Amino acid sequence: MCTYNGARHLAAQLASLSAQTLPPGELVVCDDRSEDETREIIGEFAARAPFPVRLHVNEQTLGSTRNFGRAVGLCAGELIALSDQDDVWLPRKLELIAARFAARPRTGLVFTDAEIVDEELRPTGRRLWDGVGFGEPQRRLLRRGRALDVLLSGWTVTGATLAFRAKFTGLVLEIPDDLPVIHDGWIAAVIAAVADVEFIAEPLVKYRQHSRQQIGAPDKGAAAAAAGGSLLGGVAEAARRVNDHSHLIRIAERVRARLSEREGFPESGGALGRLDALLKHLRTRADLPASRLSRSGCVLRELLTRRYHLYSNGLSSAFKDLLV
Repeated sequence: MCTYNGARHLAAQLASLSAQTLPPGELVVCDDRSEDETREIIGEFAARAPFPVRLHVNEQTLGSTRNFGRAVGLCAGELIALSDQDDVWLPRKLELIAARFAARPRTGLVFTDAEIVDEELRPTGRRLWDGVGFGEPQRRLLRRGRALDVLLSGWTVTGATLAFRAKFTGLVLEIPDDLPVIHDGWIAAVIAAVADVEFIAEPLVKYRQHSRQQIGAPDKGAAAAAAGGSLLGGVAEAARRVNDHSHLIRIAERVRARLSEREGFPESGGALGRLDALLKHLRTRADLPASRLSRSGCVLRELLTRRYHLYSNGLSSAFKDLLV
């Protein structure tokens, strides 16, 4: 858990951790030099919590991404779950996530849906996955082993809903803070490159929306705009958007660089080849000639190599590149 001036809502989240049917093995809290009662609340909770609580106060303010990186590096368990300071976990969250890991040894990361609630935890009638655009087409791709294609844009997995195997910490850290994704998007992308990713459709977090949070849940309109930077979309909808391929290229390049740096990591070998093919496709789409006649050869080549089907939305993406 990372905290910063979270006293208003922190107690409810801590109480939900104590209420888990599968208690955490430990709670590691990195506080980013809060100026309210955050540290006092954590100290009082630690004195009565049914599991160890370790509080680390940063020497200087790090910001959310670097603070989560520090917290991850301090964890000692085999599974690491991220926690925000202002949400509420449903009681079976850790139990269901741990069971999924136990049943699927090749799975490196599990994430769940969440219920969007207001500041007083009242339901809004919205689900997190509706806002980020994780619908049935994206779920089918993920089930087919194409997790990286779905998660590369960094919008899909929210930190409060994810957990991953600690053996991937060496790939995850350090978390870059100069990419168009924050810590949760980076963790999901790196692990998706080398391991299976599972999702639980049940909302296991009450994802609180309030004016002081750093990043809230996007609405459907924001998700539609964000989907322009994903690898997915229908023909009619895609034709109305402009894909920000540079966004995806930057993330994919950094993921590839991280895997290259960690050559001793056993799962990274095949991932490099897949990333090279993905990057070749993204760069081709980003650099298509202005003339429709000239670009037809590039589009045809990507179709014949099946890269449109492997890394984009097949014929709909090809038609988009020809017509837009």
